[in-house]
Amino acid sequence: MAISYKPLWHLLVEKEMNKEDLKKAANITSNIVSRMSKNAYVNLDSIEKICLAMDCKIEDVVEIIKDEENV
Repeated sequence: MAISYKPLWHLLVEKEMNKEDLKKAANITSNIVSRMSKNAYVNLDSIEKICLAMDCKIEDVVEIIKDEENV
């Protein structure tokens, strides 16, 4: 399975925010934003900070995409 942060990027567009705004609002590092841009693992503490800052649910930030091999 693969993690995708596509819902978060859509949410930022809806709220007219950019990645720097997200970083400041959620008090997260550039490294975390960079990892999310690459759909890499980010710990739940960071996801929680984003959800609280954006006033959203976890499914508004991350989604799981099944690998075709494992279906």
